[in-house]
This record gives sequence, structure tokens and C-alpha cells, in this order.
Amino acid sequence: MTEQRPDDSTPDARRTALITGGAQGLGEAIGRALHADGCNVVLADLQYDRAAQVARELDPTASNAWAVALDVRSRQDLEQTVKRIIERHGRLDILVNNAGVTPIRTFNAITAEEWDDVLAINLRSAFFACQLAAPHMQAQRWGRIINITSLAGQLGSRLAGAHYSVSKAGLISLTKVLAKELAPHGVTVNAIAPAVVRAPVMAQMPQEALQALIQSVPVGRMGEAEEVGALAAFLASAQASYITGATLDINGGQYMR
Repeated sequence: MTEQRPDDSTPDARRTALITGGAQGLGEAIGRALHADGCNVVLADLQYDRAAQVARELDPTASNAWAVALDVRSRQDLEQTVKRIIERHGRLDILVNNAGVTPIRTFNAITAEEWDDVLAINLRSAFFACQLAAPHMQAQRWGRIINITSLAGQLGSRLAGAHYSVSKAGLISLTKVLAKELAPHGVTVNAIAPAVVRAPVMAQMPQEALQALIQSVPVGRMGEAEEVGALAAFLASAQASYITGATLDINGGQYMR
């Protein structure tokens, strides 16, 4: 019996990508990388004005880069966003679950309300988004889901709160579950686990703690958002069709396995 590789040829239409938390930081870098690769990109964020500015920089005509105001805690908002994408482009090929918050909080200082909010933004939103996007990918027999997790989800964090680490660990588990379920339909699901990458969240950290973190990186520097963007673009490509259920580390050697 001859094994057949799935048809991963480029479709007639441009592939379309939804990036949550696409206004800045890693989300912006991923959106720019995917757009450079020829994708339609939809930058979804509560910070709509900033997301719209990035979209205009990518395409002033808004034909293949546009922004949408989105609260990822709301399944209804996510549903409406996916609906708008399908109405406008006729397809949804790539989903990047990047939206997240990183509260700097000691364990005993975390309230029940904050715990629930962090899990809703960082983890539950990805579950909702995958539920809504996956059927379109299954129907077209091609799709890429990329979940942005963290080194904190693998090792725990001494700086970010326990709720952050737990949410990111949950994303890794969700990635594995979905990868097994969607693989027969031509859809891959992977996670990216950055650490000490230059992003707006770093401004929240005490400088002494940040410098100590940088010194703990074997390559001796912070990562750049563009490096994460390049990795996401590869995972979203046809060349990555045999990678699924994986968590790819991009941490300068902080965690080796």
C-alpha cells in the first residue's frame, strides 16, 4: 500500500489568518510575518485603534489587512468575528490564539475574580476560538491553529502569577487534544512557548528582575518579537504539514529537552 501525502498545494485564494491580541507585541509581529507571506490578516484586539493602525501600515486599502475590536472573553464576540471573516474572505485558514494578560501577582494576592479573568482571557478564549474556527478548516481540509503559550506553562513562573502559568500550561494540553482530533482533517495544531522576548509586558516587570532573567538566558540576550513571528509563519505554512501537537520552544536555551 502506497502512503499518500495530503494535498498541501497553495489554494487558489489567499489564505486568511485571524490573530487575537494582534495590536502589539507578539500578535503584531505574527500578523506582519503572515502578511509578508501573502496572507490576509485580521488583527483582533480590544485596543482597536492600535490594531487598525498596524493594519493600515500593512495595507492602506484594507483589502488584505484589517482590524476588528474583540473581547476574547466573549464567545459571542468571537463568533461574530469569525462570521465577518467568512463573509469577507470566504475562508479561515489560520488561527493564532495570542491574546493574553500577564499579571505580576504573588500567589496569596490572587483574588477569585482575577483568577477567573486570567483563565478566561488566556485559556477559555482559545477554546472558544478553536471551536468556532475548526469547522471551517475541517470543511476545506486545510488549517493551522497556533497557540501562544510560554515557558511559564512548562516550568512555572516566579514573576508572573500562578494563574498565568496555569493558563499557559492549559494551552499546551489543549494543543495536544485538538491536534489528535483535527489531524485526520488536514488541520495542524501547535503551540509556541517563548521566554524573555521583547514585548510590552516586559515594561511591567521590575528592572532588577528583568535583568536577572536576561542574564539567565544562555544566548545572553532577549528574544525579539520578529523571531516569534517567523516561527509562527513557518508553522502556518504548507511546509509544516507534518508538525502537529508540538510545543516549539523559543527561549534562548533557558529550557532544553
